Amino acid sequence: MAIYCIHSAHHYKCYLSINNHLCMEPEFSLNRSDDICNDSSNVSGITTVITSYLLCICVGFLSVLIMCGNLLVIISIIYFKQLHTPTNYLILSLAVADLLVGVVILPFSTILVVTSCWYLKDLLCMLRSSFDIFLGVSSILNLCSISVDRYYAVCQPLSYRTKMNVRVIVVMILLSWTVSAQIGIGITIQGLNEGQSNGCVIVQQTRTAIIGILFAFYLPAIIMSSIYLKVFIVAQRQARSIQNTTGQSKKSKAAVSKSERKATKTLAVVMGVFLICWTPFFLCVTFYHLSTYPIPIPLIETLKWLGLSNSMLNPLVYGFFYRWFRLSFRMIISRKIFQDDFTNSKLF
Repeated sequence: MAIYCIHSAHHYKCYLSINNHLCMEPEFSLNRSDDICNDSSNVSGITTVITSYLLCICVGFLSVLIMCGNLLVIISIIYFKQLHTPTNYLILSLAVADLLVGVVILPFSTILVVTSCWYLKDLLCMLRSSFDIFLGVSSILNLCSISVDRYYAVCQPLSYRTKMNVRVIVVMILLSWTVSAQIGIGITIQGLNEGQSNGCVIVQQTRTAIIGILFAFYLPAIIMSSIYLKVFIVAQRQARSIQNTTGQSKKSKAAVSKSERKATKTLAVVMGVFLICWTPFFLCVTFYHLSTYPIPIPLIETLKWLGLSNSMLNPLVYGFFYRWFRLSFRMIISRKIFQDDFTNSKLF
C-alpha cells in the first residue's frame, strides 16, 4: 500500500494505491493565489520585471534620502545642547515618525507590491495598514503640537516658558504617539470586523475608514490652519508695535520678534508641505467613498506615494530656513563631531 501525490500549478491530489491499483481518491487542494500570493502572481513578462526593479530602485533611493535627512535632524537635536528646546523636542518627535516611514513603511509596502507570494500575507498586510495609519496620524498630531507651541511662543510670550515647559512637551509627545497607535490599530481591527477581508487594499470600504479620515486628517488640518492664521495675525501686530518703539530695547525686541517670526514661518512651511503632499490623497479617497464615479486605484496608490515622500522634505525645510540646523548638518556630515566635543557649540 502506498500513497501517491500529484502536484499541479494550483492543486495537490493524493491517491491511495493497493497492489499498484488506485482504489481510493481522497483529494485536497491548496489555492496558492488566494492563500499566499497577491494579485500580481498571475502577471508575468519582462515588462512586469522591469517595472518591479524600477519601483524598488526609486523607493530604495527615497528611503535612503528619508533616513539620512531625518537622522541628521535627530542627531543634531540630541547632540547639541543649544538645540535642547521645547520646540526642537517636538521637531525631534516628528523626525522620528518620518524616519520610521523610510525604515518601515516604504520597504514593507514595496515588498508587498512586487513580490508574488507571501506566507501569512493577510497578517503582513494588516500590519502594513496599521503602521501606515499609525505613522501618518502621528505626523499630523506632532504638527498639531508644534502649532500649539508656536501659538504660545508668539501670542503669549510672557507665559510661554511656564506653559510649554519640558514636562508639558513630553506629555504632548506621548499623547501624540499613543493616540495615533490606538487609531491605527483600531481602524485596522474594526475594518476586519466590518467584513474587510483583504488587508492589502489601498482603500477600505468601511464606515470606520471614512470616520478615521475625518478625525485623522480634516479636523487636525482645520485646527492647524486656524492656529497658524491667528499666529500670523499676532506676529504682524507685534511687528507694527515694535516699529513704534525707540532706543536699544527696540533692537533687542526686534531681534527676538524676528527670530520667533522666522521659526513660525518655517514651521508653517513644514505644515504647508505636509498638506500639499497629503491633501490630494485624502481628497481622492474621500471622493472614492462618496462619488459614483470610479477613481482608478493606481491613481490613489500614486498619490499615497506622494504623501509618503513628505517625510523626505521636512529635513530639507529645516536645513534651508534654520542656520543652526545647517551648521549642525555640516558638522555631522564632515564627521567633525567625532573629532572633539562640540556639544556646547554656539550654533546661533
